[in-house]
Amino acid sequence: MPALQVRLAQARNPGRINLAQPNVPLAVTPLVWLLIPLLLVLAPHALRQPFWISLSWLAFALISLYAARTGRQAVGSVLKIVLALAGVAGVLLHYGTVVGPAGGVALVTYLSGVKLLETNTPRDRLGLLFIGCFLLVAHFLDGQSLVTAGYMVFAALALVAGMIATQLPATAFSSSSQRAWRPTFALAARLMAQALPLALLIFLLFPRLQGPLWGLPQQVAAQTGLSDRMSPGDISRLILSDELAFRAEFTGAQPTPQQLYWRGPVLWDYDGRTWRTATPLPAAMPEATGLGQPLRYSLTLEPHRQRWLPLLGLPTRLPELPGNPTRLGADLQWESKEPINQRLRYEIEAYPDFQLEPELPPALRARALLLPADDNPRARALARGWLAGAANDEAVVNQALALFRTQPFFYTLNPPRLGEAAVDDFLFATRRGFCEHYASAFVFLMRTAGLPARVVTGYQGGERNPLGNYLIVRGRDAHAWAEVWLAGQGWVRVDPTAAVAPSRVERGIGAALPAAERPGGLITLEGAWLRPLRLGWDLLNNQWNQWVLGYNQERQRQFLARLSPLLANWQGMVWALVVGAALLVVAAAVVLWPRLAVIRSDPASREYQRFCRALARHGIPRGASEAPEHYARRAVAQCPDLAINIRHITRAYLACRYGTEGNDALRDLQAAVRAFRPRRHPAAKLKAAKPT
Repeated sequence: MPALQVRLAQARNPGRINLAQPNVPLAVTPLVWLLIPLLLVLAPHALRQPFWISLSWLAFALISLYAARTGRQAVGSVLKIVLALAGVAGVLLHYGTVVGPAGGVALVTYLSGVKLLETNTPRDRLGLLFIGCFLLVAHFLDGQSLVTAGYMVFAALALVAGMIATQLPATAFSSSSQRAWRPTFALAARLMAQALPLALLIFLLFPRLQGPLWGLPQQVAAQTGLSDRMSPGDISRLILSDELAFRAEFTGAQPTPQQLYWRGPVLWDYDGRTWRTATPLPAAMPEATGLGQPLRYSLTLEPHRQRWLPLLGLPTRLPELPGNPTRLGADLQWESKEPINQRLRYEIEAYPDFQLEPELPPALRARALLLPADDNPRARALARGWLAGAANDEAVVNQALALFRTQPFFYTLNPPRLGEAAVDDFLFATRRGFCEHYASAFVFLMRTAGLPARVVTGYQGGERNPLGNYLIVRGRDAHAWAEVWLAGQGWVRVDPTAAVAPSRVERGIGAALPAAERPGGLITLEGAWLRPLRLGWDLLNNQWNQWVLGYNQERQRQFLARLSPLLANWQGMVWALVVGAALLVVAAAVVLWPRLAVIRSDPASREYQRFCRALARHGIPRGASEAPEHYARRAVAQCPDLAINIRHITRAYLACRYGTEGNDALRDLQAAVRAFRPRRHPAAKLKAAKPT
């Protein structure tokens, strides 16, 4: 009943409208304008936060709807405090902290639900919508994809529409105006479109900060790729993943498929089952010589939570990664000091063909020959027989490749399980395996024959996107191969998998596997019209990564330098930002000037300004931003004898500007203003009498 009484009072006296009644229960419709934007903002967070936080928030929302519908406060002040403290305790128990990207966002999410229990005024609702803006931006700590950005734009539109609805008068939520959502969303879209030029100007010209904003790492969706160890079945499981590993764009000459071996972890140590690198080699530029012409390429690496970085060929110079020093081992394994937890872009010039370590140090030779004692006796006997009948080391390598090429070996994702003597089982029993089986068996045979050898893991090949002329390397391109040290040649790459399935190197994993074993993405997205769509979508994502997420200091400097040499330093950028903002303000003034002229030429506004000038001569000037209702109340308080005329003129003016009375209200206003002839106020007379 209190809300009905307020609406009746407003209808009887529109000049005394007061929307700030603290004890008036909130209507259901304004609450819906609040809940829907918040639900859109919090939905992605619910996938990463404890279930009890989302359940509590929904319970608070239902309680607030019940209170708005019945007009009764369902939760008292003491219980609200208890609920808030319980949420803080729950977040502390779950995360161990209430700060940071995980615990802090979870706490704000829960407390926003508690705040729903007291949203009786527009100010409360507006504050919650501002909290929604913070939670919306927090999405970028978990994901920065193009899909996430598109969803955030939609949620931001809902938040702005909710802010507009919060400022509407109570009459806007009556039963006759239930379709007010269309103009509200249209106005929100216009406001966001008007802010877009300034946002774009700031994005392009504002000096970029070095490192992540606020000192927090960008928690983009990190993936699990190759690790620093390899067991039978590890890479075959990774092949089933269609997730992006990195994109590479070449400048100038393009590499051949036989050159596309992206180095990752180099594995030296074998325990009979697993290859790993127990002790990384010391950081030192290896003794190497580049052959032929170098390639120049830029690589955008997705986060994989490992420290190794993909490297194609022998680099002429390693790029510097801001805030994350790197080291290059003597085996060309490139590592960073910290795990790669955010998207990374770097440019390299490297020789795809090179000679590495023509002289092998004794310590490395011993390590590259080490094997577990007395295991896989049949494989050992086979390798020793090759060595006895071979003219040189290279002949031993050819004997092993001939074994894989001529004997019935099969390339498959579903090899049988191997026993304790894994190499013997693979070579003489199952003969079915994936690249890690062939690389592991080959290196074992080479070490048994006295040839230093090691396993190299990484990626081979990639899919070329002709729309953007770059290479897409995914999890399914993961590969393992071998390197053998030969006298006079140094370390030589040998891919035993290519002896079994040559199409693996020439045409990729999809051509090498049986049709029934190909990863699902290769089957479902290779149609005549699906593949161009997939490549087009990947091109959009690549441009988003390069020009939005990857728009760092260096890229900003290069882009602005192409526009003008004056913009190549921070002083030029600041001046361009100031001038650009000034031009936008002038453009906005030019666009809005006709609307202001219409307001000034509005008959009701002219009559009301005449009324205000009359009161000013009477000693009661109107403030620059004073609302008509407030001005009327102040004038009545100072001149009670003019109360009837002041209230009548104010009501008539509001009816002309915001009502539906039309010409009748305008004629009433004009007549009232012409008849308004107040006598000069004594204070005004005294002020006029003072000498200047």
